[in-house]
Amino acid sequence: MADFVQKTVNKTAVRDLTTPIASVTAFDNLIQTVIDDNPFGCVDYTGRDGQLVDRVVRNREHYTAKVFFEDETGKKVGTVSLQSPTIAAFEANAAEVLANAALAAAMGGEAYRDPARETYYAQLKCHDPSGDDYYVTFTRRSVRISSYQDDAIRNKVEAWADAAPALG
Repeated sequence: MADFVQKTVNKTAVRDLTTPIASVTAFDNLIQTVIDDNPFGCVDYTGRDGQLVDRVVRNREHYTAKVFFEDETGKKVGTVSLQSPTIAAFEANAAEVLANAALAAAMGGEAYRDPARETYYAQLKCHDPSGDDYYVTFTRRSVRISSYQDDAIRNKVEAWADAAPALG
């Protein structure tokens, strides 16, 4: 019987943030800064289909708004979580729930946004000059580098994160 033979060494590293990213705006600004400024030194490349692919792209993202309902005595009587594919949808969906009188009546209380419990997720796909593709995934509470092989990639991301004020 044949043995499995290792072909690649893909690594993952995580940095837990001491302070969660404060708002979806600050989160989006951080992501857009990485895309625009390219602090990891990524390069454009030609994809399998022959099309030029940007050096850093949003690979996946989703945003979860949290709304709770409180009755007249201050008791929490219900919650709603709304996972949305974009920040625009995140804000629109939360506003819709907050303004929905029929839902508030059915829950038996008034709707309030719970920003401290909201979550944000964005995964960037980066193409290193060495030819490696790797991912940098941001949440409110962590930054994860995955599918990299060369520790130099982790070192570049780590040096940037050390200097990024939003990652305090």
